[in-house]
Amino acid sequence: MKLLGSSTSPYARKVRLVLLEKNIPHEYVIDPPSDPGSLVLRVNPLGRIPALILDDGFCVFDSPVITDYADTLNDAPILIPRNDPAARLRVKRWEALADGIMDSAVVVRTESIRPPEKQQATTLELHNTAITKALEYASQLLGAHSWCEGESITLADLALLSALLYLDLRQAERNWRGTHPTLALWFKQISARPSVQATLA
Repeated sequence: MKLLGSSTSPYARKVRLVLLEKNIPHEYVIDPPSDPGSLVLRVNPLGRIPALILDDGFCVFDSPVITDYADTLNDAPILIPRNDPAARLRVKRWEALADGIMDSAVVVRTESIRPPEKQQATTLELHNTAITKALEYASQLLGAHSWCEGESITLADLALLSALLYLDLRQAERNWRGTHPTLALWFKQISARPSVQATLA
């Protein structure tokens, strides 16, 4: 299978982390939709990344659908609980929280690179506030736990990690580590995993 993404997409990173953690063979292709001749424009009617092209040519999009599908391909490890509906709900809610951080961070990035006179202050405030509140919520929910859910890594951890890495890239001035030391400690520990290091290379 082939995963289409970009070097900066947090959604593509989340999917790639899932594939790497589960040791699912795949080819990772840098293919931003903005590039002339981008393959993603031909295989995904939404024209977005990530897009996962299966061996038979079937294209899967977007990131929550891809991660859900990828987790069914093997059991080592199981990243989305299968036999506990409440645990599955909690993991998927973590993913939604992390994706929401990414969504707002992308909006802030898009707005901030517009000419100053065209920037919408209310839009920037709305989405920066959403990120702040989501980080506070994540920090309180995580507490001193080693994992977002249960006793081992799940999609929740990979999604949250992807969101925080994107904040490091686009909002370094936010200093979320200083504000949320428990998140910072968790981030440091999970960042040492080989899958994470591979996506940072």
